[in-house]
Amino acid sequence: MDCEVEVTDYFPEPPLAFEEGYTFLSLFDADENSVHHKTNLYYPFSSRREWEIASWLLHSGLSMGKIDSFLSLEMINDLPLSFHSAKELRGRAEMVPGSPRWKSQVIPTSHSTKTPVVLYWRDPLECIASIFNHPLFHDHIDLTPHKVYTTAQKLSRVYTEWMTGEHAWDMQSELPRGATLLGIILSSDKTCITALTGDCVAHLLLISLANIHMNTQLKSSSNTFLLTALLLVPKFIHRKKQMKGMLQDWLVHQCLDVVLEPLKLAARLGIMVTKSTTLAQLDIVHSHADPHNLEAFFREAQKFRLNGIEKPFWSDWPLAKPSHFFTPESLHHLHNTVGDSELDFRFSILQPTTGYRHFHGGILKLKQVTGHCHRDIHVDAMPPGIMISVCTLMHFRYLVQSPRIDDNDLACISAALDEFHANKHVIITAGVRRGKGNTAINNWHIPKLKLMQNIVPSIRSSGVIGQWSADATEHAHIMEVKDPARSTNNNNYDPQICRFLDRADKCNRFGLATSLLDHKLSVEDLEVVREEHKDEDTYIDADVDIVPMDSPSKAQQPDQPRPVTDYFTITKMLQHKEAELKPVPLHSFVVGRTALHLAYGPSIRNISVDETAIMFNLPDLRPVLADFLHREVTSGHCVHVIGGPRRAGPDAELPFDKLQVWFKICLQETDFHDVHNTRPAQTLNCAPPSGPWTSGHYDTVIIQTNAEQSWPSSGLSASQLHMLKRLKHSNGTRMGDIIPVSQLRAPVHLVPRFGATMDMCFTAYNSMEHTTKFWLNYFWDKNIFFVLSV
Repeated sequence: MDCEVEVTDYFPEPPLAFEEGYTFLSLFDADENSVHHKTNLYYPFSSRREWEIASWLLHSGLSMGKIDSFLSLEMINDLPLSFHSAKELRGRAEMVPGSPRWKSQVIPTSHSTKTPVVLYWRDPLECIASIFNHPLFHDHIDLTPHKVYTTAQKLSRVYTEWMTGEHAWDMQSELPRGATLLGIILSSDKTCITALTGDCVAHLLLISLANIHMNTQLKSSSNTFLLTALLLVPKFIHRKKQMKGMLQDWLVHQCLDVVLEPLKLAARLGIMVTKSTTLAQLDIVHSHADPHNLEAFFREAQKFRLNGIEKPFWSDWPLAKPSHFFTPESLHHLHNTVGDSELDFRFSILQPTTGYRHFHGGILKLKQVTGHCHRDIHVDAMPPGIMISVCTLMHFRYLVQSPRIDDNDLACISAALDEFHANKHVIITAGVRRGKGNTAINNWHIPKLKLMQNIVPSIRSSGVIGQWSADATEHAHIMEVKDPARSTNNNNYDPQICRFLDRADKCNRFGLATSLLDHKLSVEDLEVVREEHKDEDTYIDADVDIVPMDSPSKAQQPDQPRPVTDYFTITKMLQHKEAELKPVPLHSFVVGRTALHLAYGPSIRNISVDETAIMFNLPDLRPVLADFLHREVTSGHCVHVIGGPRRAGPDAELPFDKLQVWFKICLQETDFHDVHNTRPAQTLNCAPPSGPWTSGHYDTVIIQTNAEQSWPSSGLSASQLHMLKRLKHSNGTRMGDIIPVSQLRAPVHLVPRFGATMDMCFTAYNSMEHTTKFWLNYFWDKNIFFVLSV
């Protein structure tokens, strides 16, 4: 859809703003130490250089003992530092301007617990104000509900952010004139904070604003979620297990009432918050919840009401309705577990792809999978009705994850779900829906399946479900609890986590304020600096292979995100370098929305054409090279096609005899829906026979062969199930050709068409070579799905 013709209607009465009020920098100036900042901006540190050392140490993750060891080094002792121990360093960090303060409160219980019940929390209003007036979010917050349409005729509504949905518009209509609607996101979840020993669990309550733009909200480096409370996970002393669970749920509601009371008051009366002072009213608009836990949650809440014990926490919160704020989220509401012996074997023999997980031992041991390989791996072995059911359900799951959905898309989503329900009886009839002990299940009583009926209404009401992704909160679990817990002495975690976060928040705010004031940076400049530093921190040497996820010895730590190298930016930087400083020829370049990178050192630096033909089992390499060069000379720079008659003979003369050969190339794309969003690079292999790869290791890729088409808008000419067949010459030999790497467009996943029964000789290393027909798995990756579904 052409976004240039979109029409937007904004809510008719914009929010009122007043000139007077506090800002991020005015709070810094109002601190008790501000009198010292007039002569030394970096007080309580002696200078910017000392602050840089202090900041590095405080963010290094070093223990206090190791910091003491560092500060005791003779070279460091020669520096004029005002602190000489970790304790003194942390003491100075505590003196910098504050962040939302932590509180502790003993919560009385009607039944005994093994340990005292202490709630650690901070005012959620202060957390929201901290997010709201943060400079880096200044231009990334929507304060006015709006309706977007695809054309001037307004026949099809577009849904993206929360502010584009009906819910925000309706809520704004119920607020006093000029008030700003701030949507609160709450995420409550438990996470283990002991890595190897013990069973210590933290129950987090995270808070954020739904007004923040989706792209900013979902970017892990934005840190838009703050920990507002560590809810209690007590062990009640009671002989009935069911009663223990009920008491724990009751206690959680009791704690939520304490922590969220300031927000409820703000929802009733309004509150002044600042970028420029704004009268705002806050209402809960989203809460993360697993559907299984959600069902139990409402069941327990009903028990509370029947027994007169306690009311649910939202019952006295104006405009807060569970039917609105328990919005769908892809991780908990769309993905199911699967398993079957035949499916297990089929997964195990899929060719591994660098950077993507490979199921060496099959799939049965996995607790949860997302479905990107489900359909094609067993499509040949299932009845047609099952194939239709699985395919349409996968279509539904992928379509609803689009970051931009209009009314036409909603019709397709509903049709896909309706088609699944129309064919799902075949799955029961075939007896393939099974539970524990491999016993047949003759019903569809699945909470996630029921909740899928609510996804289309939820998109109309609250915007696309992608904005509620649990990825952001899972990252917050690491930053807000797990990393702080690792810095403790593994005893009495909660208060130490709070102190760690208090110190880290102060240092981050101090660093941001001093950067703005000392370097006279604008917010835009600071965002550029932050992005540049982020790239430096996460940059991978382009000549180092991306480690496959199935390599246990080199895999990333489970809590560490995989760094992303931006070859688009690297190419742009190379283009702006002076000619004498450019490494020629360039090994990183961009064609349209695809970036390509070759390592500067080839895998083979010097090898003859004939030796290459033998190594790669390419008997017609010499004549194919000759034909390629002939087309270059006669047609000039052109888009090369695959196939056609061979004109050169096996002894054709070439203007060279030696080649340089690369076994790998990195290919990177931009996101289908957002050209400014760079996706992680994918390593493509093209290696000769070696080790278990008896026929060589080659990955599949989409190639542009028509100059009039433009990827990704052109998609593919194939449709429906995308069944592909290996091309051969009339004499039965495989068809191949020379294609410039500039014509590579995107990695693609092919699944051999195995048929109804499997050849037990197939392995992950030969299944692609011994098959002539393939399914194009457009569920392999969401980006490729949207490209091939346009």
